[in-house]
Amino acid sequence: MTDPLALYTLLALPFLAALLVAVVGDRGRIWHSGPAALASAAGLLLLLSLAPGVLAGRAAAVSMAWVPAIGLDFALMVDPLGLMFAGLILGIGLLVIVFGHFYLAEGEATLRFFASLMLFQGAMLGIVVSGNVLLLLVFWEMTSLSSFLLIGFWQDKAEARQGARMALAVTGGGGLALIGGLLLLGVAAGSFDLATILARGDLVRASPLYAPMLVLVLIGCFTKSAQFPFHFWLPHAMAAPTPVSAYLHSATMVKAGVFLLARLWPVLAGTDLYTIIVTSVGLATMLFGGWVALFRHDLKSILAYSTISQLGLLVMLLGFSIEAAAAAAVFHILNHAAFKAALFMSAGIVDHETGTRDLRRLGGLAKVMPITATIAMLAAAAMAGLPPMGGFISKEMMLDETLAVGLFGVPWLVPVVATVAAALSAGYSLRFAVKLFLGQPREPGPHARAHDPGAGMWASPAVLVALALLFGLAPMLVAGSLVAAVTGAVIGGPAPAVALALWHGFNLPLAMSAGAVAAGAVLLWQHGGLLRWYESQPHIDAKRLFDTGLSAVDGAVRRAVVAIHAPSLQRMLFTVFAIVVLAVVEGGLAGGGRLTGARAGIPASPVAILAWGLLLAATVMMVQNQRQRFLSLIYVSVIGLVVALAFVLFSAPDLALTQIAVEVVTIILLLLALNLLPKTPPTLSSDARRRRDAVLAILGGIAVGGLAWAMMTRDPGPLISAYHIANSYKGGGGTNVVNVTLVDFRAFDTMGEIIVLGIAGLAIYALLDPTARGAAGARLRNWQADMPHSPERHPMMFVMASRILLPLVLAAGIYIFLRGHNQPGGGFIAALVVAIGLLVQYLASGFDWTDGRRRIGEHFLIAFGVLVAMATGLGSLVFGANFLSSAFGYFDLPLVGEVELATAMLFDLGVFAVVFGAVMLALAQLSHIAQRAARAAEEDRR
Repeated sequence: MTDPLALYTLLALPFLAALLVAVVGDRGRIWHSGPAALASAAGLLLLLSLAPGVLAGRAAAVSMAWVPAIGLDFALMVDPLGLMFAGLILGIGLLVIVFGHFYLAEGEATLRFFASLMLFQGAMLGIVVSGNVLLLLVFWEMTSLSSFLLIGFWQDKAEARQGARMALAVTGGGGLALIGGLLLLGVAAGSFDLATILARGDLVRASPLYAPMLVLVLIGCFTKSAQFPFHFWLPHAMAAPTPVSAYLHSATMVKAGVFLLARLWPVLAGTDLYTIIVTSVGLATMLFGGWVALFRHDLKSILAYSTISQLGLLVMLLGFSIEAAAAAAVFHILNHAAFKAALFMSAGIVDHETGTRDLRRLGGLAKVMPITATIAMLAAAAMAGLPPMGGFISKEMMLDETLAVGLFGVPWLVPVVATVAAALSAGYSLRFAVKLFLGQPREPGPHARAHDPGAGMWASPAVLVALALLFGLAPMLVAGSLVAAVTGAVIGGPAPAVALALWHGFNLPLAMSAGAVAAGAVLLWQHGGLLRWYESQPHIDAKRLFDTGLSAVDGAVRRAVVAIHAPSLQRMLFTVFAIVVLAVVEGGLAGGGRLTGARAGIPASPVAILAWGLLLAATVMMVQNQRQRFLSLIYVSVIGLVVALAFVLFSAPDLALTQIAVEVVTIILLLLALNLLPKTPPTLSSDARRRRDAVLAILGGIAVGGLAWAMMTRDPGPLISAYHIANSYKGGGGTNVVNVTLVDFRAFDTMGEIIVLGIAGLAIYALLDPTARGAAGARLRNWQADMPHSPERHPMMFVMASRILLPLVLAAGIYIFLRGHNQPGGGFIAALVVAIGLLVQYLASGFDWTDGRRRIGEHFLIAFGVLVAMATGLGSLVFGANFLSSAFGYFDLPLVGEVELATAMLFDLGVFAVVFGAVMLALAQLSHIAQRAARAAEEDRR
């Protein structure tokens, strides 16, 4: 029986490391790379502890219901295929982290780099260990987002930003297709559980949904693995730092599509449609990538197109639907991960030491960089398929399997094209090694101070090259059992007998391999003439086609928006509202309904009628005096007060407290915002348009009132509130149904709401922060030049009263927070109360005095609140409960008596921190914007 904690810990480690890196702040790169390396190493050790049982046929699996209504379970599964890919993700990830620690220059944003890298590692790990295809989709999209951050790491470079956008657009679009394909797959198989799907391959292939499902899944796989014609994003993603290229674009992200093809092989493979599409795309990609790589000059561009070619080889092998071809693909995945990551790191070392990656400016580096040259040339030999490297064995296995496949009825097509592609592979590999490290330097500049870096940079590629060499010298010892077990997982049957050897005698695949190497040597020899011919030919620029297509789509959408949406807010609102009202009224009339239902009304008291009249009068006066903004705010406050009284009348004290607190904060916020607006509001509408709008408003009010009347005079039927009332105490441990609902029954909704609130606070900060400088600051100072400013010296009585009130307000806030589980209160109301108390300090003593005594920043509070809420939810998973489930208990304390403690209080603490931080951030930005503008002007004068 698998220990659930082991698999959950394996998946959680990268995310915890990303969180830790983000929390430690800018303390030095060792504080950023250290947690990342430790998490990767710990995950690798944990994975190795699972390996003996997994390779023996006992897959590690755990499952926990997440959203059972749609079949989404948090199911993890580590079988041999997942074990191999997880090992690549964690092992190469550890080496890349070590390499990146020494590679990144001083002053680089290592916090952002390693946090994003670990986020990506966790997402990739989630893909390969997911036991539910819907969960796999979650992590699949997470890789697209995290890779976007890594590719665009150098934000000041236009090519990095464009490469990140292109990668996100292509892989994100493919992800949308994959969502549709996997949903159809789940419908056809009758389950979204991966193990169940893999056991129902015959049922899936016989389904009428098979063809569209296959096409959609393949689009997702091809876009992720840069298959033709979706290949163009990968070369432009090379704008990322070299450690990112070594990790994402050789060993992990681009192999996600290959992994999914291998994972779904028992379900999708074996049909003519599958073989034709997958084999053709893989073969074309293999040939195209090799041809383009032969003529590139940038080292990373050469490796990018070679990666495209090698990924095409893997896709082609999986498209054969032959068990031996699956074994060849598995072994080549290991080889390619080793030599390609080593080559990317070697290219990074060359760039780091010489300042250029242009092959036309480099040469003879073996004399000054012997260690780097040895590593890179061995890796290039593995990529070229030269003995005694492991790449030679997997290339020969590939060529052998092509002899068994006849595509489009032509038996020689696949072997010939594959041999030509192998020749191109040998050609660009030999060019990379010979031109870069042998011969004479083409220019002396880049080589003036070139030398081998310290061991911290070359150790990681050295380890990978050693593995690539061992895969050739002792393949059965190093990888035999792993390849056999993984192949069995791919084909969905017992592990086949796999014979990995450097020498299989004289046979046709050996002759094809030798011919490919010889042809590659000829390509190197004649490369100058071929290059001149290649550059003289017209070429289709995939990036230009992408940009043109994107511009065309953008233009079409803009034209459609202009045609559909009239440039009048009133007209748009009226149209939408009229359509909704007509649909509701027509639906009600068609069903034989009437406006008034059978539910009896409640007699209105004189006080309620008076309050209603006050509400109506305040509303009319606000509309009438909308140009007098201060009066409008007074009328708004009256409306809010009447609404709060209505909550009290209908026994909703929590809502009444919240309404009053929100009204106070909102009014103060709007009063401060008035300073940023023109003193005289412009006339927005003519009298005729105002009369038209008045008629529309009256009609709209009557319609909404009628709908409300129709709803309130009808029996609503069974209400979910009955469940909440019945289970609030025994299920949530609290008698305040509203608070228990917010922090327990609907805690997930509340967590989403506080995240949105935190984002809103940060958005206000981002929008108002630049207003103190530049043209915005000048306009602000000009607007207020003729008005007296609030001085920093305030009335002493006000100052002293505010300081006496502060501890009382804090005590009231704590009291409201602690009583919220059983009485009206809670974290949201308490946060607003405490925010009002501190706001009074700003108003009484001035911003500078108050802000100088603030010890905790609002940004930290928002982040702290979200993380506490998230940690509370994740904590329940540790005990086998659903996400955000709460626990409570009653304890006897000396002198105090019985006390209830609930984990929901921690969640409520997160709500308090986010609400308080967001409110104070908004209020602080508005309250001292004039002072900041004045200080900015003073600094500019200095």
